[in-house]
This record gives sequence, structure tokens and C-alpha cells, in this order.
Amino acid sequence: MATGRTHRPATRSRGIPEATVARLPLYLRALTALSERSVPTVSSEELAAAAGVNSAKLRKDFSYLGSYGTRGVGYDVEYLVYQISRELGLTQDWPVVIVGIGNLGAALAGYGGFASRGFRVAALIDADPAMTGKPVAGIPVQHSDDLEKIIEEDGVSIGVIATPAGVAQQVCDRLVAAGVTSILNFAPTVLSVPDGVDVRKVDLSIELQILAFHEQRKAGEESGVDTGTDTGSEAGSAAAAVPPAPRGATGGSRKGPDGDVPAVMPA
Repeated sequence: MATGRTHRPATRSRGIPEATVARLPLYLRALTALSERSVPTVSSEELAAAAGVNSAKLRKDFSYLGSYGTRGVGYDVEYLVYQISRELGLTQDWPVVIVGIGNLGAALAGYGGFASRGFRVAALIDADPAMTGKPVAGIPVQHSDDLEKIIEEDGVSIGVIATPAGVAQQVCDRLVAAGVTSILNFAPTVLSVPDGVDVRKVDLSIELQILAFHEQRKAGEESGVDTGTDTGSEAGSAAAAVPPAPRGATGGSRKGPDGDVPAVMPA
């Protein structure tokens, strides 16, 4: 089976917009659920509702894949599962390293969704000597001194950072220098990476802050109280503003009794 180091996904070369790429996993999740129920075909309206998008956007997204469905029949579920999986690079084996095996890293190591979606946890890495050799989710933890050797031997191109914020950039730099070109960052900090390296940031605190913004607005609308979000006032703007994140990473953290509280794995 091919590994992540020798093949790259075809989406960029085919000119598929990033917004469409971001929605492909949503379609795949909905289609997989249909496939598991042995549903042979699905209409654009039904699939769009299951994925949480409008049907016109879905049809536009699928047009980039060269899939237009059949009038009166809809889309072939199994074929779409294969087609989207291929575009996302999930028809090949992607070895992944997880760096930082605390509570979050251990939870990620045991996440069953990796294997079923084309990802293989090749190694668990931690800087604590006491963790070396300790099995987590059936995989022995290796020391961070061996990071570069592990990446080279396993042909790893995807790294997951689940370390404290203070060491995340150093870990990121080592991953990139060793040849990792895609990083999933759970550390509550902004990572700086060179061109050609993709970073996806998962931060629960930011998502909760955005939900709090919407809750505040809904409460204001129900009570008839002006929350300041539409007045242009300095106080209202500061309270409601959700600044755009820089490409590749977003900042934000909060303190808990044990220090920075990391984000969690999305469903």
C-alpha cells in the first residue's frame, strides 16, 4: 500500500477551491452513514440536509469532482464514497505521528476514527523519559530524541502536536525539518511554518467563544436589548468581534487548574 510520503492528494492540482475541500469530509461522513444502511442512491437535497449545507452548494462542489448525478435518480452512494475518498487521499495509507502523550495525546492515540478513515498512527512520541516504552492504546511511546529517525523510517508526512503551548513551536520546527508537510495542531498557540507546510488548528476555546457571541446576540434579540454588536460602538465591537485567523493557525488559550486547557478531537 502506498504511503503518505510518496503520494500527495490531487485536490490542489485539480483546482478544487479550499472551501469545497473543507466540505468534502462532511459529505463523506453523511455518505458513509448512508452506505452503512445500504442506501444505494441519494438526492442532492437529502445529502445536503445530512451534511448541513444547501443543495445548490453541494451540486457546485460535486461539479469540481466531475460528478453530476442522474436526473430523477440522484447520486450513487458507493461511487461518491470512493470518489471523495480518492480526492481526499484516503484510498492510501497515511502514517501519522502524535507528539505529546498527555491526557489529550493518549485520547487521540486511542481514537478509532483514524484507522477507518485511512490514517495509521505510526508512532507516539513524548519528551518525558518515564513515558518511554509505556504502551498507550497498544502502541509503545518513544522518546522525542528519536523523532527525526522515526519520521524518516516510517515515511511520515503528517504530524499531530498535542504538547503544551510553550514547546509546540519547537516541536513544529523539528517536524518540518524532518520532512513533515502537514500538521494538526492541538496546542493553544499560533505556529509559524514555511510555505508548503499546511497547518490545521483545533481549539475548543475559540469555538466556544464564537458560540457565546451567538448566544449573546440571540439573548439580546429575545429581550429587545441592544447588545452593541450592530451599533458600531467601540465597546460593542470589542465584545462581538471574532477576528479572522491567519492562514494555517489560530491563537487562543485559557487557563485551567492544570494550566492551558487544550482542544479536543472533533467528532
